[in-house]
Amino acid sequence: MNLDDIAGIAHQPAGDPVGAVVLTHGAGGNRDSALIIATCDEWARRGWLAIRYNLPYRRRRPKGPPSNSAAADQQGIVQAIELARELGGGPVVAGGHSYGGRMTSMVAAAGVDLAVLTLFSYPLHPPGKPERARTEHLPDITVPTVFTHGSSDPFGTIDELRPAAALVSAPTEIVEITGARHDLAAKTLDVPALAVAAAIRLSEIPST
Repeated sequence: MNLDDIAGIAHQPAGDPVGAVVLTHGAGGNRDSALIIATCDEWARRGWLAIRYNLPYRRRRPKGPPSNSAAADQQGIVQAIELARELGGGPVVAGGHSYGGRMTSMVAAAGVDLAVLTLFSYPLHPPGKPERARTEHLPDITVPTVFTHGSSDPFGTIDELRPAAALVSAPTEIVEITGARHDLAAKTLDVPALAVAAAIRLSEIPST
């Protein structure tokens, strides 16, 4: 297996990697999301091999949302994690933005070994439909988890996120991005740096 198998692009650290990170995109995006690129750059700066990749549904078609592809997308995430473990030679951090993060969290809940799960704009529920909570699998997650979340995200408020994060059966940290919506765009905060610092704190693995 190689990077082409997961439509992946690697961000290389300056020296031997501490471990590897795999990050993927949201439902309408791809591996070239500005947030994912910047976060991979930050991980590489801290000594990790960082890989951004396309989910299987995005490899099949360049645009449009996922459609009945959850099982295939989760299998694609497992493949990405396996490749990261092979290439990085150490611990693996995995996660993604919105849909990609949700799918990765379901893989983590199924028992895949990770040092940290890092979720950007976890979609707690569809906008305007808080009764449709996407939290049923969270108690099965047993790895440290970082939630990086905008205070104005229509997919879930910070007040809704706190009890959801508390369902995770491992340490968690919420990185609140004040004023940000679902895309986590922020004028004054370095979102990738904050998210990576939180993940490293939870992992207890040193960075370079």
